[in-house]
Amino acid sequence: MKNTYQIIIAFILFTFVFTGLAEAIPAFARKYNMSCNVCHRPFPRLKAFGEDFAGNGFQIKDKEPARFYKKTGDDLLTLMRELPVALRFELFGEYNNNFVDFKTPWILKLMSGGNIYKDISYYFYFFISEKGELAGIEDAFISFNDVFKSGIGITAGQFQASDPLFKRELRLEREDYEIYKVRPGSSLASLSYDRGLVLSYTAPTSTDLSLQILNGNGIKTTNVFDSDKYKNFMFRVSQDVNKYFRIGAFGYYGLEKPDTVKNEVVMSGIDLTAGNQYLELNAQYVYRRDTDPQMTGTAPGIITQGGFAEVIVTPQGEDGRWQGHLLYNKVDSDLPASNYESYTGGIGFLLARNIRLIGEYTYLKDSKDSKFSVGIISAF
Repeated sequence: MKNTYQIIIAFILFTFVFTGLAEAIPAFARKYNMSCNVCHRPFPRLKAFGEDFAGNGFQIKDKEPARFYKKTGDDLLTLMRELPVALRFELFGEYNNNFVDFKTPWILKLMSGGNIYKDISYYFYFFISEKGELAGIEDAFISFNDVFKSGIGITAGQFQASDPLFKRELRLEREDYEIYKVRPGSSLASLSYDRGLVLSYTAPTSTDLSLQILNGNGIKTTNVFDSDKYKNFMFRVSQDVNKYFRIGAFGYYGLEKPDTVKNEVVMSGIDLTAGNQYLELNAQYVYRRDTDPQMTGTAPGIITQGGFAEVIVTPQGEDGRWQGHLLYNKVDSDLPASNYESYTGGIGFLLARNIRLIGEYTYLKDSKDSKFSVGIISAF
């Protein structure tokens, strides 16, 4: 019955958006009268301009179109004429161990974001369908940009702890960055979705700094969102060495005590990005130590480590229509259930700026399974 109510609510929301607000799609491209490739290379990946645009609260400094806002005569009110919305729609056909499966739709996502006051913005998306189920809200936050002219940004809400590292939502591959999702044993802490606060700052040396204060138990909740009285912390630093090379590092500390047993979580890692508009290498390494992730009170400490290496090729440059990608995933844990190793290769073609065709092959080393998928990824 609960799922029935959720489907009804989703249908009402869907109907409202597409009967009253159809002209607001796609959200930012329509607002500024510009092509998707101004920000993306290709979508959903971002160019530097797109990253700056998102970091500036989904606004272009000194170029906000007056027509987009209503004139209310009240300086304390910034009122958009229309709610900016968009859809992301993905469908795949998959061949896996002599079995053909139509995964359609794989994702149907409703997105909205924009500027709601001076240097204050919001963003959220709602999964109308994810992997055949009504998944609900994942990203949902409000950001305050340049608080008190200090250069400090504050984000509050629901997001991924890994966002300052590499954003899972912006990857080209269907295969995921597995190290970010690892939760050894009964631990709820990971580098995936969580709730809390993010403080960010870019120093005059172009060094990016961020501090996250997190619940530390993911986003599945009941009446109380945090499962214990402790908060987890993650600090991140990133530096552009030159226009072709960036390096970063992070540290994470948290405590989990949902009952009488306590698990201490410590993570650290390094990452890098190197390349140009034609060839790019992204790499991540994460080391994790849990004192008692199985919550037994007697279990020994558990070490989990791993990461990924990703190569992206755009032979025609960042505005070209062809892309290729390679991705290697590795997770090695004292708890064998967390182990994972995969090899992925794929190719993509932009049928239009907002429609991407993809073919991808993944080999899973532990199970020796192979899967090949072809699909359509669109946003409109």
